Amino acid sequence: MDWRIAVIPATMIPIIVIIIQFDIKLEDVLAIGALPFIGASLAMMAKLGLQGLKLSYIARTFLGPFDSIKNLAAMRVGSEFIKFTTPMFVGAEFAVIYYLTKKRISPAKASWVAIVDIVTEVLAGGVLSILAGVFALLSGAYVVATIVLATSIVVTSIWVILFFVSSKHTFQVPKGIAVLMTKFGKERGEKSLKQTNEWLEEVCTLSRENLGSAKTKKVFAVGFLIALVAWIFYGLSFLIIANSVGFTIEIFDSIMAVMGANAIGNLPITIGGSGLAEFGIVAYINNLDPFNLVIPESGLEWNAVIGWRIATYYVPIVVTWILLVKLALGKYTRPETIQNECPVCGKLLSDSKFASHLEEEHKTE
Repeated sequence: MDWRIAVIPATMIPIIVIIIQFDIKLEDVLAIGALPFIGASLAMMAKLGLQGLKLSYIARTFLGPFDSIKNLAAMRVGSEFIKFTTPMFVGAEFAVIYYLTKKRISPAKASWVAIVDIVTEVLAGGVLSILAGVFALLSGAYVVATIVLATSIVVTSIWVILFFVSSKHTFQVPKGIAVLMTKFGKERGEKSLKQTNEWLEEVCTLSRENLGSAKTKKVFAVGFLIALVAWIFYGLSFLIIANSVGFTIEIFDSIMAVMGANAIGNLPITIGGSGLAEFGIVAYINNLDPFNLVIPESGLEWNAVIGWRIATYYVPIVVTWILLVKLALGKYTRPETIQNECPVCGKLLSDSKFASHLEEEHKTE
């Protein structure tokens, strides 16, 4: 994970370029004020917190109360650090799977939970982003609308189609990749290929068993609604910052602008959408040509964009890193299972302590 910390300075390059290009001074950013900045940060943390609660709800519904809501939610928030430091905002699901397997959940079940979580999130975000693309198209921002619609439709379609097709078709490692794994990996490659195919088969089996059930439909619907509210909080973060510097924007427009920027940030060009998100929100609001970043005097100012990005990206990245290290990547000691009752004193003991307890505590009885 050290390399992910190392790439964080790289995400600041687009911001530095913007600061130099438009002569933005520190006092321009500070003009936003502490309260609006804190408010935007809290709105973003509310978004992440709702994602955590959603994962907790999904995991405990399918797997039972194997872990606390608090731990599951915090772990899910921490997993967002991986998305923040990856092109196209991917990777959080791997941290979730890793954490769940540490809790002795099978890889297939852990993957199923992570997939349901990510699909509900992508679908909710995709719906809002597509809506943002439609409004951009209607307002005449054709280039921006094309980018937003193309990106959001492709990303949403891939996840949703694969999710529902998995209940009808058993996926296996593509033949081309399988040949490379066995050719270059030798015995280890063959073993990895076999394990991967078995895992894919188990995940698809779980899809067939669960997708048609009333419980799964309820979980999916509730998860989608929670994700929708979470994305709305993200949209409100920009409203707080923009209004603090005198740029009037309505709630709906703020949500659409942020979701349009988020769709543009999904382009696999920069880490964590750095530069793309800033450009995207300016382009969306001002109906600019994507190659013209000069903001009209009556339009949104760059200091608000920089402040919004700091509040919704660089502040959360610190919080998510701490939670990721503490929970998702932290060592886990499995609690010993109580299985035996002492026939002398009635005390409940684990297998490993039962024999020693009888010998040491009741050797004279």
